[in-house]
Amino acid sequence: MGYWKELALGVLNGNELSDAEALSILDCPDQELLELLQAAYLIRHHYYGNSVKLNMIINTKSGLCPENCGYCAQSSISEAPIQKYKMMDKDTILKGAEQAFNLNAGTYCIVASGRGPSEKEIDTVTSAVEEIKDKYGLKVCACLGILKPSQAERLKAAGVDRYNHNLNTSANHHTAITTSHTYEDRVNTVELIKSSGISPCSGVIVGMKETKQDVVDMARSLKALDADSIPVNFLHAIDGTPLEGTDELSPRYCLKVLCLMRFINPTKEIRISGGREVNLRSLQPLGLYPANSIFVGDYLTTEGQETTADHRMLEDLGFEIEFAKEEIPS
Repeated sequence: MGYWKELALGVLNGNELSDAEALSILDCPDQELLELLQAAYLIRHHYYGNSVKLNMIINTKSGLCPENCGYCAQSSISEAPIQKYKMMDKDTILKGAEQAFNLNAGTYCIVASGRGPSEKEIDTVTSAVEEIKDKYGLKVCACLGILKPSQAERLKAAGVDRYNHNLNTSANHHTAITTSHTYEDRVNTVELIKSSGISPCSGVIVGMKETKQDVVDMARSLKALDADSIPVNFLHAIDGTPLEGTDELSPRYCLKVLCLMRFINPTKEIRISGGREVNLRSLQPLGLYPANSIFVGDYLTTEGQETTADHRMLEDLGFEIEFAKEEIPS
């Protein structure tokens, strides 16, 4: 039996990887990459079969953020020429939900820039979510920054199924990326979400000059948080941000990162997120052997590939979309 298959079967039997085993995945020789992907697929198939979950994001508020996150075009220190606007109205958010429904996206992600939402912004989101649930039956994920307990309760009552608040990087590397909030602020927000009864979504951005040990630490932190959904972003360095020009990822390394996330978080939704098109490039289809979820459409300030190409990719792989479109409820 090969090393990678043996490692995967151990995970299915409840074993946890040692640091040496985890790092061996990131250091996997390229000539063994297909064997590693096959091993990750054993775990993925055990829990998710050949189903793929589609997610669509809407950036309901762009820029105007006081935070200083080094990767983000919307931050206070960014000089990137992005579109900036205040919170969208409810009707615009509803139009986005209709588009998500028509694309067979099972989850509609409502995102807004900023440290945290105002009460007025919570009013807009909760009002929109109630109508989205009635009209389209979509799962709704909100990503609005650091919440107050009362705001989390309001989102839960409105029907928000999931809340995203990414760790982004490891505790060790956090201050190299941002200093306007702490790593503990992020962890505490995820814990608040869990205590409010909303499904926690938390992920990472890889390629921000972190070490391989940092990547292992990220995967372990997400396991400790018990995040239900783990978006794995690959840095798409934007001109005008502190990480401008950073380009340290290869498609093969990105695949190894996805495999690591599957091995350490075997039962969780692993979602290939921002930067997949520019970093995985022609190897995008292989990412769905360890991962079981992708975004369709555009991201926050960068474009995705055409949704028809995503659907064709899934069809070519023989994978099935988890959420099948039905008639809009009357």
